[in-house]
Amino acid sequence: MAESAERSHPPLVLIANDQEWASRAVESILGPAGYAVLRAYTAEDALSRARSSQPDVVVLDARLPGMDGLAVCRTLRSDPRITPSTPIIITSSAPATRAQRLEALRAGACEYFGQPLDAEEFLLRLGAYVRAKYDADQAREAGIIDPPTGFYNMRGLARRARELGSAAFRNKAALGCVVIAPETADGTADPENVIRAAVDKLAELLQHSGRVSDAIGRLGPTEFAVIAPETDAEGMERMVERLSQALAQTNGRLKGVRLRAGYDTVNDLQKAALDPVDLLIHATSALRTARATPAEGLVRRFEGGLSLS
Repeated sequence: MAESAERSHPPLVLIANDQEWASRAVESILGPAGYAVLRAYTAEDALSRARSSQPDVVVLDARLPGMDGLAVCRTLRSDPRITPSTPIIITSSAPATRAQRLEALRAGACEYFGQPLDAEEFLLRLGAYVRAKYDADQAREAGIIDPPTGFYNMRGLARRARELGSAAFRNKAALGCVVIAPETADGTADPENVIRAAVDKLAELLQHSGRVSDAIGRLGPTEFAVIAPETDAEGMERMVERLSQALAQTNGRLKGVRLRAGYDTVNDLQKAALDPVDLLIHATSALRTARATPAEGLVRRFEGGLSLS
């Protein structure tokens, strides 16, 4: 069985091929072996589905409409949303040559399979790659750093929140947390790529504007959090305003991007008797509330009661 014992779902394989018969042939091998299959028929479709579904394996035809398979492979390898351990396999409707295999490896692919396709070898190699990916995923999840940005992940941010909270508790000092996410206005052209560029820019701004004492983390594809010692409500709102102004000064397609934020802060953590991680939870809930009630402003302070929507 291809499924790992630690996984509750079958491995997902994205097959990108504009030839229906070729996709069905590969799927007929994968299905009985316990894999789930997602299809794409063009290069653009393959990139979009890979980014949104984050498959366990990507199988690309060497000749895709819009962009050849090697170019798609190189694009995916440079995309932070696709983990480096995700196996990418190139297939061809013709016999594979040594030059083609080497070119595929240089592009970041794990294999280049031509015709005729040896189903047994294909499955054995695929199983080995999937097991290696799962091991890498588990190691990544057990860490505390978000690899693409170098910021803390959720686990690391929670640990750092308690460390900063310990100091704030001893000093009876303020502690605040803000969660920020970029969003596009209605009617923005190519919103997915605009948001991706905005996330990269926001990460850059946080890297250069954050204080040494702050803990910066990435909570999701578009959400960032800052835990800021000795920062009250006014300081939280000033931070968001500075970032918003810096983003607004960016030329090009980010002009229409705005920041939406939720935050919470206490003036005396010892008096508040609050777990510092609760500030992170509260700020995340406030961001959700701000998204659900856009007419009430871009920045929202936590007002009690958790938003789970």
